[in-house]
Amino acid sequence: MNKTRIAAAVLAALFPVTALHAQQAAPKPAAPKPAAAAPAAAPAAAQGKTLYSQGQFDLLLRERMAQGQPDNAELRGAVREELNTRSLLVTEAKKKGLDKQDEVKTQMDLASQTVLVRAYVNDWVKANPVPEAAVRSEYENIKKQMGDKEYKVAHILVEKEDEAKQVIADLQKGQKFDEIAKQRSKDPGSKDRGGDLDWAAPGNFVKPFSDAMVKVEKGKFTPQPVQSPFGWHVIRVDDVRDAKVPPFEEVRPQIQQRMQAQALDKYLRDLRVKNGV
Repeated sequence: MNKTRIAAAVLAALFPVTALHAQQAAPKPAAPKPAAAAPAAAPAAAQGKTLYSQGQFDLLLRERMAQGQPDNAELRGAVREELNTRSLLVTEAKKKGLDKQDEVKTQMDLASQTVLVRAYVNDWVKANPVPEAAVRSEYENIKKQMGDKEYKVAHILVEKEDEAKQVIADLQKGQKFDEIAKQRSKDPGSKDRGGDLDWAAPGNFVKPFSDAMVKVEKGKFTPQPVQSPFGWHVIRVDDVRDAKVPPFEEVRPQIQQRMQAQALDKYLRDLRVKNGV
């Protein structure tokens, strides 16, 4: 790896935009002239001074490998060069007193906090894992909420009951559901699709909506307006099928991650209350 590429790598870690321009502006190295005769094998180049700790090297190497780079001599050489260059730049910055500037000190404090917070959160999560039984219980609750059927539904949402009654009257006169939805529905997520909400389990909707939906025959719409916290609905059921519930092992990581996030959020809220924040 040549020095231009090394400098670009360092700059990319610190100033991504500047590094991009540096890479674009850097001239390509000239092709080497052919030698008259094949030279003898040269000895391996010395690594030179080391301005970093072994821990810093190991950490940066792991980060690069986590990004998909293979562990080889080229990568290790690049890591050594980057750490040495960083150390030299830090020394030069301190000579100019940049580390004493208020804004720089604040940025350094925030960066230090970020590292410490990440370490603490990781430690807390390891010490407070979500029990397997709790994850499985949550899975069973989700299955229960979903029910054994899925419904393909559409709806028209309006603000007032009288508007919903008028929609039902117009439907009974033969006006098309999707055209009324496009013209009058207040639901921005479905009105342009004629009110279509696609396939969903009853548990995906608020209770007044789902309670009314499961009573409607396939191909029919609700004969009376349905009120929910969002307004008044006219609901049409287009189709019904058996629910397809994924097996526990397939969704276990997502459920565990969500429950872990909820537990962490509760801990943080309790911590703020405890400290009057």
